[in-house]
Amino acid sequence: MKLHHIVTTAAFATFASSAFASDTDTVQKFYDLLSNPGSEAHVAAFQETVTDDWESVGDYSGKNKDTAGFLGQIGGFGKLVPDLEWSVQAMHQDGDFVVVRSRATGTPVGPLFGVDGQGRSFDILTIDIHELDDGKIIRSYHVEDWAGALQQLAGR
Repeated sequence: MKLHHIVTTAAFATFASSAFASDTDTVQKFYDLLSNPGSEAHVAAFQETVTDDWESVGDYSGKNKDTAGFLGQIGGFGKLVPDLEWSVQAMHQDGDFVVVRSRATGTPVGPLFGVDGQGRSFDILTIDIHELDDGKIIRSYHVEDWAGALQQLAGR
């Protein structure tokens, strides 16, 4: 193998590795906000990671949330579940997509989706697919096991 080919290959691998690290760092800021929804610093960091027309897709209703709607929802969760912790368990990147398996835990201080957990906690699996363009998240698809959370809160 010629030296210039080795140098070019190594340079590309370094660039690709740093681009992926940058994208996963961007996505990590998304999860930092989820666990700290009342923090102005985390809100500001989140807003820097998403595009102006970012959308949160959680179902096929066509009623996707924009940044303001999402921040309002997360702020509400932060008040209802003050110890909410959203921890990344695994993160995998393939091109412009970052897939995250995470764990959401918390103890609601009131009824969650109509279920009064009476001090019980939940521990659920979540899966998200973040689509990036030029280092920013343009769309996030997400699924959370809220049915499992409600069963845990109900003591089942």
